[in-house]
Formats: sequence, C-alpha cells, structure tokens
Amino acid sequence: MFTPVITGTGVYTPEQIITNDELVETFNAYADKVNAENADAIAAGEMEPLEHSSTDFIFKASGIEQRYVIDKSGVLDPDVMHPLLRQRSDDEPSLMTEMAVDACQKALEKAGIEASDIDLVICAASNLERAYPAVAIEIQQALGAGGFAFDMNVACSSATFGIQAAADMIRSGSVGKAIVVNPEICSAHLEWRDRDCHFIFGDVATATVIEREDAAKGEYFEILSTRCATQFSNNIRNNNGFLRRSRPDGVADRRDMQFMQNGRKVFKEVLPMVSTHILDHMSDNGVANTDLKRIWLHQANKTMNDFIGKKVLGRTPEPGEQPNILQDYANTSSAGSIIAFSKNSEDLQSGDHGLICSFGAGYSVGSILVRKH
Repeated sequence: MFTPVITGTGVYTPEQIITNDELVETFNAYADKVNAENADAIAAGEMEPLEHSSTDFIFKASGIEQRYVIDKSGVLDPDVMHPLLRQRSDDEPSLMTEMAVDACQKALEKAGIEASDIDLVICAASNLERAYPAVAIEIQQALGAGGFAFDMNVACSSATFGIQAAADMIRSGSVGKAIVVNPEICSAHLEWRDRDCHFIFGDVATATVIEREDAAKGEYFEILSTRCATQFSNNIRNNNGFLRRSRPDGVADRRDMQFMQNGRKVFKEVLPMVSTHILDHMSDNGVANTDLKRIWLHQANKTMNDFIGKKVLGRTPEPGEQPNILQDYANTSSAGSIIAFSKNSEDLQSGDHGLICSFGAGYSVGSILVRKH
C-alpha cells in the first residue's frame, strides 16, 4: 500500500466578470418585458407578475458579489439570457478541454512534474459537454498524459469523489500519478430567467495532482482519509439529456432542462447530513476539531458554510479558518472547494490538519482529511 498525497493544484479563471448590479439590471429588464407582454393575463389574475431582483436580495441570500463567466454578452441580453458559445468543429479542442488544460498545466507546474508522468486523468464535473467520447480522454491527449482517463459526474461533489477514486488507485499501486480536473461551465445550465436562482453560478476549472508520497517533490498534503456518501433526492435536479428528443412534446426548452432546486428543503436536509458526515469522518480517524487548522468547504452559500463550520469546530470559525471564495466566484459546483483549497493552503505549517468537503445534488457529500508536510 502506498500513501497518496496532493502535490499541486491549479485554477483556470475566465476573463469576463458579471457583477450583481449588471445581473440585476438585466433580470429586471427581462421581468418588465415579460410583464408587459402578459399585462392582460396579469390584470385578470391569470398570471403572477415577475418580481424584480436586487443586489441586496442576492447578497443576503448567498453572500455572492460577482461571478466569472465564459460569455457575459448573452447572459446580459434580456432577449437571450444565456451564454453565447459557438459550436466548435470536431477537429477543435472542446471548450471544457481548453479550460481543463489551463488548470492542469498550473497544477503540474506546482507539483514539479510533466504531463507525460501522469497515469490517470479523471474529468469530474457536474455537467459534461457531451456524452462520449469521454472529455477526460480528450484532456489526456491534449496534455500528453499516459495511462487512462474517464469522466465522472456526482454534481457538486464530483471533485472530492474524483480525488477519492484517484487516491484509492494510488494506494493500491495501480497508478503512480493522477490528475483530477473539474471544468465547470455552470453558466450554461443555469436558468438566468429565474429570480430564485439567477445569481447562483459562475464558470471555472480546477485541477489537483495526486501521487505517491515517495515521489513527491517539495511541500505536499498527505491524504489521511477520504469518505463519500450519497442519499437520493430530487431537490436539486436537471432533467436535460440525450433522451429529450424522444419525448412526445419534442425538444422545447422546458424549465426542468436547466438547474432546479428546492432551496428550503436543501438547507433543511443537507446541512445535518454534511455536518454529521464530517464529524463522523474526523472521529473515526482520531482527528479532533481542535486539530483542524482549516476547512475548505463547497462554495454554494455563505450561510450554509457558516453553519457547517460552526458545527464542525464547535464554535464560530475565526477569520481564515473556513475561507470563502464564493463572493468572487459564486457557486462553481464541484470546483468551489478546490478553489478555496488552492488559494488558501500555502500558509499552513508542517503537521497542520485540514479538511476538504463538497456536497450537493444526489444528495452527495465527499470529505478529504489532509495533513501538511
């Protein structure tokens, strides 16, 4: 058995930013347009008018101030309200591969290894650009990596589930070096015309290099233990997929073919599930809450993270103990906890313990206990 360690991480950040003010201006223009077009139905009581959004509502509900996106022109057009991403030819790199390669190269450089040293590529993301061939295999080729590659989708928990899969293979000796990459084009599966969720997501890609401890160069994080859990729920769902054209009602862009969630039920059900999962994982590995120097949580909502951090530590986290990046990136699905880890881990000292945790649709939750070396 070999010890798996994290030796490098990388983050690809799109160039374009949408602020809350820009988002609210667009949404309210859309709402006004819809209300004007349906004025008679609204007056007759047959339809409820669309409410305006506001920057205060967005920040209070989420803690988000802005988000990075691949394309803002379509999102900020009240007549479009989705990103405008051109169809690429089969001879071009896919958009996910382009994002992933950037993040992977940064992670490989930090780890001090070449792409050709990699034995395994896992592309773990909440929505994949296509059904097949696997995006991971395209990334493998674009990087010049060896071994094998496969895709994985466990929604917002994809990164931690991918890291567990890679760590287990390294422990067994079936691979020596792996990279788990999370290209998230969340702007394309968000319903920007829905006031309750139009502010939630942003785009990004992250990558994590995992290898055997005896091959690590420089500082690294030992993966002490990983744990994953799932429990079926429909409260976060996207019904899009290849079967849509087979439906008798055709291929209409139905509301359920974009991101949907019952936010109140998610809060009520996910928070105790995640808190219990983390505490049990720590207890089973002899890690007390006083041992944890940092918690890198899924970046979905500040209130959720504050609740979980307080439950895990038994007190309100001190500044920096539970870093949030969602104010700048918004919810980036599986990538959020890895962004937080990548940007807030270098200052830890040798022997310090930390925990990476992601959670979301499924329901799913994955946690990784690490120790700095």
